[in-house]
Amino acid sequence: MPNPSPRYISNLTRETYALILAGGRGSRLHELTDWRAKPALYFGGKFRIIDFPLSNCINSGIKRIGVVTQYKSHSLIRHLVRGWGHFRKELGESVEILPASQRSSGNWYEGTADAVFQNIDIIRDEIPKYVMILSGDHIYSMDYANILAHHVESGAKMTVSCMPVPIEEAAGAFGVMSVDENYRILGFEEKPEHPTPLPNDPTRCLASMGNYVFDTDFLFEHLKRDSQNEGSERDFGKDIIPSIIKEHAVYAYPFANEDGEVSYWRDVGTLDSFWLANMELVSPKPPLNLYDKKWPIWTYQEQLPPAKFVWEEYNRCGAAIDSVVSGGCIISGATVRKSLCFSNVHVHSFSEIEESVLLPDVEIKRNCKIKKAIIDRGCIVPEGMVIGHNHDEDRARGFRVTAKGVVLVTREMLGLKVGI
Repeated sequence: MPNPSPRYISNLTRETYALILAGGRGSRLHELTDWRAKPALYFGGKFRIIDFPLSNCINSGIKRIGVVTQYKSHSLIRHLVRGWGHFRKELGESVEILPASQRSSGNWYEGTADAVFQNIDIIRDEIPKYVMILSGDHIYSMDYANILAHHVESGAKMTVSCMPVPIEEAAGAFGVMSVDENYRILGFEEKPEHPTPLPNDPTRCLASMGNYVFDTDFLFEHLKRDSQNEGSERDFGKDIIPSIIKEHAVYAYPFANEDGEVSYWRDVGTLDSFWLANMELVSPKPPLNLYDKKWPIWTYQEQLPPAKFVWEEYNRCGAAIDSVVSGGCIISGATVRKSLCFSNVHVHSFSEIEESVLLPDVEIKRNCKIKKAIIDRGCIVPEGMVIGHNHDEDRARGFRVTAKGVVLVTREMLGLKVGI
């Protein structure tokens, strides 16, 4: 690195504009994203997915941010306004919402590259030296200053953040790249069915995290060129990256912790992966530390009373074991084990909750038994209902059961009004 001083790093972050792509539907999450975009989905007891890339930006010193929205964005926009609308433009800070608005054509955003291209005039007004394109639907903590420094040091025109993942996990799900010994990208395939394995590990491949750093002028040049290509799908993975790696220096940046080990990163793009990532948080030493005061995850949350546990009687004791319980929750004579209760969850007497994710405003009536389930926001589970113990009965009620046995319950499935 030419100059690793804090001053050098702060100059890089001040010269960077971050654009978070948050318009994705997340169709593999099924009914969980019927009324909200994937980046607006709740995670970790009190957060939404979009809070993670936004917090990474702020903690890294990048304070000029645009959030691109498209699919069913009301819930997302409301969260951004309430939780991220306090920045002051006159101090060089901003989190701006950039909905699809047909700025450069009569079309909505047609792909990731087009979403950036349609906002070129907004980015240009910020006069950044570097543009960072970030995925808005992954869970991780990352200091973006490191990839910026790597980008400048390598002399790259574009840098792709990446990490090794199992072949079977990457197949059909991630962009996969091959690199030389200096991590210069030699080939890039978007969501291949048969990913190219790492030379030293045939069980894993190098997957793109969907995070890119560009020299600004270089980005604008290639976005304009792509916009004139009638055969393009307007996508970074399918079009932009493959078109430039042969002629220009494009490098991969391996995402690793201080010890050089693979860092925490989760794509919660399926019901099973969403459930599992939340379940990881209830362990004594979870792989993602939400309690790190040096790297806080910022969010919006209404002012709520503390969580409350009531009744200590024979066979009726309010308790939560190996669980995460948020503000406003009441565990009333019920038992919660290895579960996450988001804000304002109320579990009534004699109910048993195990290995489940209860999203905000869920109410579980008396004598319910729920295991390995995701209960969507605002659900009221009627007295005596059993979920997750007999999958045939779950399916008969209209609940969704995944291949790995996770049961999804939404308000619509319970005959209640739907919402975000």
